[in-house]
Amino acid sequence: MSHGFSQGTAGRPHRVTVIVDNGSNPFELGVATELFGLRRPEIDVPWYDFTLSAALPAVRMHAGMFTLSNVAGLDAVDGADTVIVPNRPDPLVEPAPEVLNAIRRAAGRGARLVSFCTGTFTLAAAGVLDGRRATTHWRWAESFTARYPEVRLQPDVLFVDDGDVLTAAGSAAALDLGLHLIRRDHGAEVANTVSRRLVFAAHRDGGQRQFVERPVPAVPDASLGSVLAWAQERLDRPLTVADLAARAAVSPATLHRRFAAQLGITPLAWLTAERVALACRLIERGELRFDMVARLSGLGTASNLRARMRRQTGLSPLAYRRRFGPDAEPAPAG
Repeated sequence: MSHGFSQGTAGRPHRVTVIVDNGSNPFELGVATELFGLRRPEIDVPWYDFTLSAALPAVRMHAGMFTLSNVAGLDAVDGADTVIVPNRPDPLVEPAPEVLNAIRRAAGRGARLVSFCTGTFTLAAAGVLDGRRATTHWRWAESFTARYPEVRLQPDVLFVDDGDVLTAAGSAAALDLGLHLIRRDHGAEVANTVSRRLVFAAHRDGGQRQFVERPVPAVPDASLGSVLAWAQERLDRPLTVADLAARAAVSPATLHRRFAAQLGITPLAWLTAERVALACRLIERGELRFDMVARLSGLGTASNLRARMRRQTGLSPLAYRRRFGPDAEPAPAG
């Protein structure tokens, strides 16, 4: 079963092409490769057709650490369903005209455009962000706004989904956005499977403010792994932050500090996100009674389920079922 953008036209796999440039950061490229380029035999859905493209056949990565050779030309962008721009080595330097032209052609035919970190500057330089919402790394937010005032920059979020154009904030936020894309394409259960393989949270709440000038504790706290696993097995119960703290044998204040340090969110925000993810899985598996979904996921009532799902996924339970339920029809790409 495939959903959303996961299937290309004429039944072929969804094509993801990453544009790389001289000096690009290998981390964002690695994120794209890990999420979309690796085979996932444990997931029973058609995966992505992944390609690297560049203006030149050989690309020197950041600080000349290594060179990518035999990279496809920018004509690969013309056949892509999703085009990813990982980052700009210097966001204030204008991208190559041929790169901008390739992005404009992709936008013109309705391809999905994605940027990681300072790649937002490249999309803006191509003119595809005018009048749209976007984000970029907090360090470059002021420069971006001065350079591209017509873009509705949201500097305090990890990523922005504006339909067919999506932008991530910093390098690590590329993981958040990438998992969000997989969630859009294949549903919450597949995204959660991939996130577990990455040992990365399927959903991080909060925004970039938590990462600005944030002090690092001198002694790291103990892992939250056992507490998280314990809570995930009891999401249908009326768990509270006090319950989690008691399980961890710490005070609620200490638990809050550990969540902030290790996950970047509050315990309550994590608990709510896990419950919404469970609700999504129940809907995908065919549970038709939304009051039952709400009860089994610990969200209590159908009205609370609707409110929480809209906030976290942008879809109502009914819309989510139509898109990701067992009887969902594949949506065309582009």
